[in-house]
Amino acid sequence: MAKQESIDRIRNIGIAAHIVVNKTATTERILYYAGIIHRMGEVHDGAATMDWMEQEKERGITITSAATSCEWLDHRINIIDTPGHVDFTMEVERSLRVLDGMVAVFCAVGGVEPQSETVWRQADRYKVPRMAFVNKMDRIGADFDAVLTAIRERLGANGVAVQLPIGSEDTFRGVIDLVEMKALIFDEAVLGATFRTESIPAELEKGAEEARTRLIEVLADLDDEVAEAYLDGGELDSELLRGAIRKGTLGVKIIPVFCGSALGNKGIQPLLDGIVRFLPSPLDLPAVEGQLPGREEMVSRKASIEEPFAALLFKIANDPFAGKLAYIRVYSGQLDAGAQVLNVATGRKERMGRLLRMHANKREEVDRILAGDIAAVVGLKEVRTGDTLTDPKKPMLLEQMEFPEPVIDIAIEPKTKADQEKLDDSLRRLAEEDPTFKVRVDKDTGQTLISGMGELHLEILLDRMLREFKVGANVGKPQVVYRESVTKRAEKELRFERTAGSQGMFAQVTLAVEPAKIGDGILFENRLDGDAIPKEYVAAVERGVREATASGVIAGYEMTDLKVELLAAIHHEVDSSEQAFHAAGALAFREAARSAVPMILEPVMSVEVVTPGDFTGEVIGDLNARRGKVGGMAPRADAQIVEAKVPLSEMFGYMTKLRSLTQGRATFSMQFSHFEKVPSSIASRFITAQ
Repeated sequence: MAKQESIDRIRNIGIAAHIVVNKTATTERILYYAGIIHRMGEVHDGAATMDWMEQEKERGITITSAATSCEWLDHRINIIDTPGHVDFTMEVERSLRVLDGMVAVFCAVGGVEPQSETVWRQADRYKVPRMAFVNKMDRIGADFDAVLTAIRERLGANGVAVQLPIGSEDTFRGVIDLVEMKALIFDEAVLGATFRTESIPAELEKGAEEARTRLIEVLADLDDEVAEAYLDGGELDSELLRGAIRKGTLGVKIIPVFCGSALGNKGIQPLLDGIVRFLPSPLDLPAVEGQLPGREEMVSRKASIEEPFAALLFKIANDPFAGKLAYIRVYSGQLDAGAQVLNVATGRKERMGRLLRMHANKREEVDRILAGDIAAVVGLKEVRTGDTLTDPKKPMLLEQMEFPEPVIDIAIEPKTKADQEKLDDSLRRLAEEDPTFKVRVDKDTGQTLISGMGELHLEILLDRMLREFKVGANVGKPQVVYRESVTKRAEKELRFERTAGSQGMFAQVTLAVEPAKIGDGILFENRLDGDAIPKEYVAAVERGVREATASGVIAGYEMTDLKVELLAAIHHEVDSSEQAFHAAGALAFREAARSAVPMILEPVMSVEVVTPGDFTGEVIGDLNARRGKVGGMAPRADAQIVEAKVPLSEMFGYMTKLRSLTQGRATFSMQFSHFEKVPSSIASRFITAQ
């Protein structure tokens, strides 16, 4: 890739879906047919190329977003295969931030499932153009039309079929291309590596004509040229239709829907054609915007090697051979191995070591990477996920990545004193990799606590500590992460006076504390007249307040969703200092918060249970017994969907109970919704003398 023009031949895509929809198998087929691998591994037998971690092979799920590249139709496709389990939503989030397009994989039987919906909303937020692939067309109960309807109704997306299946379940043998109006029949003798093009079977001609008319009508609404040709009654050229599909896809106005069976080796090559033809190159996207460091002025950079270098570091991984790998998406300019760049977040300059083009856990060393590319870098020292790397002479700060707060804690300690240093090192490196994994030491008990997004999330991380870092550790039972807040407004005036040697310390502040909206966190507002006290004293009060919120006032939990106002303040010309106002702010806040009727908050989860209709009553009864609030029910295929909000503390061991209630036939997923007041009957057990 030496020339600027080749940027339009790059496709940076993600493959995302609900767990067990076989999206990793879809990626395996893409790599096989593109000639990257010569044998297809399966997730269920632990041989998938993209699932290279031991934990992924054992559980048959994707945990990290693995990166790979392949060539198709003279284009390079950079693929990120993302996890489908809700505990690893953050992996999807950071991948979507740097991808240009997405293939959403849906099950032909299950349709739009909970995690599919979550990923879709994430993609909506980043305005990612996408295509849909209805997989498992050879499964019993496969229904392409039902999935198409669900994409339109549940996701509110303008899903339009560009293919129809030929047969379904055990008679599925190929697809109808609605643009070319040809049947593609896949050769099972060579694992679908070849297919033959035939006329559409007579019994499917009418349905294909109707589907093609629907496709053309949708495109006519988006493209004047198609509308004109359609109204004139002339034959619509396939290139004209493809151009209109591409235009609609890039504008996120339509979602082209493909179908096939990854495990059955059918439909993957047309999907690859669609990725190249319909999803964007880096040149199709708007110039990336960023802020000039230390200023509010915004600048933009186009996907061009003529622009100054700018890249986003979106993932850090500890590689057993190469050490710390930093995955970057280059938005502008070019980068040579060994070059020096500026980390805008830290202000430090970093020397780029080796540049690697990744293929799952294998790698190809390259001398240079260009705008639009995704690659891994070895040798960066002080970097974190979300950092911006730029040309030191032309810095810009790209939009920061936001990550959800963890909701579950586990206490951890080394098995022996000799393990302490290794434990600290492994926890630091895992926290570097995963922004939703937090490590802290409880100030009261001295225990080391690790926090994550769910039981599986922490289970995997603990397993990695044992296998990768060879650390022996004892762990406690999972604990829910609670919060504190206040229920009413209260004000407090506090005068802080101390003598430190010959120097006095003085500060006087009046603070008001009141509830804020759910999700607001801690809001601080300075209500003082312009020069009542020096600005640095106001900043010191705010620091004191924020530090005091970290330990709560009734049970030691971090506080959230409250607003603090600085109403009045008095300073002394000689004895006042930032230290004094910092202490006054913290003390005044604690006293005001105690008067504002504090409360305990607990994490509440959005739970979706998919159960056979016969067991709906038992499932709802059990959710009610767990303090759950059932929000709705809806039929899906031959099952019932039950949606509820349930406190996390009541959901431990739920899978075992659900299996026993439904003869093992129900499944569920859950994700964090919000924090909510704990009932007073339960709150009393948390309250300690503060």
